[in-house]
Amino acid sequence: MHIDDAVPTTPASSSPAAPPVAAPTLPVASRQDGTHPRPQLIRGRWASLDGTWSFRHDDADAGLVAGWTVGLPDAGVITVPFPPESVASGVDEPGFHPVVWYARSISAEDLERAGRSADASRVLLHFGAVDHRASVWIDSALVGTHEGGHTPFTIDVTASVDDGRTHTLVVRAEDDPHDVTQPRGKQDWHEEPHAIWYRRTTGIWQTVWLEAVPPVSVEALRWVPAGPTAVALGVRLRGAARAGARVRVALRWEDRGEDLGTTEVTVPTATDTVDLVLPIARQVNGQAEDEIRWSPEHPRLVDATVTLLDPAGAVLDAVSSYLGLRTVAVDRGAFLLNDRPYDVRSVLNQGYWPDSNLTAPSPEALRREVELIKELGFTATRIHQKIEDPRFLFWADRLGLLVWGEAPGAYAFTPTAVQRLMREWMDAVERDVSHPCIVTWVPLNESWGIQHVPQDRAQQAYSRALADVTRALDPSRPVISNDGWEHTASDILTVHDYEGDGGVLARTYADAAARTAVLSGMGPATRRILVDGVEDQGQPVMLTEFGGVQYQPGARREDGWGYTAATDGDDYLDRITALYDAIRASTFLAGSCYTQLTDTLQETNGLLTAEREPKVPIERIRRAVTGRG
Repeated sequence: MHIDDAVPTTPASSSPAAPPVAAPTLPVASRQDGTHPRPQLIRGRWASLDGTWSFRHDDADAGLVAGWTVGLPDAGVITVPFPPESVASGVDEPGFHPVVWYARSISAEDLERAGRSADASRVLLHFGAVDHRASVWIDSALVGTHEGGHTPFTIDVTASVDDGRTHTLVVRAEDDPHDVTQPRGKQDWHEEPHAIWYRRTTGIWQTVWLEAVPPVSVEALRWVPAGPTAVALGVRLRGAARAGARVRVALRWEDRGEDLGTTEVTVPTATDTVDLVLPIARQVNGQAEDEIRWSPEHPRLVDATVTLLDPAGAVLDAVSSYLGLRTVAVDRGAFLLNDRPYDVRSVLNQGYWPDSNLTAPSPEALRREVELIKELGFTATRIHQKIEDPRFLFWADRLGLLVWGEAPGAYAFTPTAVQRLMREWMDAVERDVSHPCIVTWVPLNESWGIQHVPQDRAQQAYSRALADVTRALDPSRPVISNDGWEHTASDILTVHDYEGDGGVLARTYADAAARTAVLSGMGPATRRILVDGVEDQGQPVMLTEFGGVQYQPGARREDGWGYTAATDGDDYLDRITALYDAIRASTFLAGSCYTQLTDTLQETNGLLTAEREPKVPIERIRRAVTGRG
């Protein structure tokens, strides 16, 4: 339902007909501590269920018949949310285990921590991510299922926990290590990691949590730019609001202590969706509008309180959120941030940790990751083949780091693979669309799952469809149809080139003639950059994978893996500097992405070790990356 008659008011005065409303006490979303698993929609209370759970492998898939839905016999323990393949989980079993089971109790104390009360009577069970297919029971009654290993899901469990007793929560996860139709990213199909693939992540790998909400509540918020002087908000409700209910949104620039205005709409008919446009009066002065714009250099966030009121003016629900006022676009061969050309200086980030696999060891580690990327001189990161934890995106929003959102690829092209990736990617875009840090969407990488796209019209159609459905869900950001090569419908043309000689790289990307040669011929890795029949329309060109220089202080060159290898720290820095000098000398490259941030298992081509320690002094890496002292 679209509401066109939004009534803007000022923070000091509401609509004259509105009765006074008791403002709930809510956290300031932009000032949170980074532990909330859903940082852009926060209530005052929630309860993490992370920690010790019972756990069992079920290699024979016998648990359903054996009745494990009531609890796990002869179970061991696991530390959630770390996957069982990881050391941090306490299980540390990386072999093939296609079915796993979890169990723990839900107590009255858990429900109290979640904020359950007479006003917040509905109990929601949230899962950040369970790879790949999950079934959930409470006291042996099936309460929900979900497919998609990288996206969140929520189950209303009110009826199952409504009697004050302690209840048994059981989760069964299926993750076939050999099913290449599943979106799996860098998870290896071999038992041991090889080449550029890593250990698998099975089952629960992001936070599990409880939250109590009112009978009609805010389920999701969607912030998108609406021109230079406004922002659009979509509000999705859990349960329908009655005709005459109102949605009130107050915006505040907390860093300046400046109220930016309040907008209120009345819902004319019963509905579970409300769309409104919030004018920001201070932005009418074009000379001052950049003061509040979000960028890596100035990561200014606007806080929001969204309140749902019944027709009589009583508060039904209230949540806090935040947004960033910024625009991204491409034009005339440039990437534009806030309508100005911006040099995207990015680093490839696998989001993989030595003891916890795809799960960060702690929320604090996610903040430190963002800080390290910035300290190294980068303005952006490309999260590679992974839907990253929303708390990482919060710190990117708060500290100022551009992020490329990328889908974890499937490896096969079948109807099942197409449906799975399309569904999971759409859910990922919806989850992350409001984060100002995300500036580009990447649904496919290096033709994974479309290995024959130059010749196969069905695969070309799939590539275009993924790009177009992304634009349909979010027309505010550029989309890359297939990062690295064989583009069909890209707003940015991206190239992967692991040439190790800076002089050769400089010649390849020198000028307009070099641009034409790269785009019209067989590109690096003998992969064409444009699929036959796709025209160069003057899009920006970026070198989105390069470098990959292998170096391990104190180790032999042959002990690690990279695209090229350095002999010592000075050689390492010389090689990286020469590559960046080549990029800086190009007259047409609009951005770049260095491979990679950290060593990862057998890959030793990171700027940092797997433990996030710089291999050479960090200021010297920064000088190589930025070209400045």
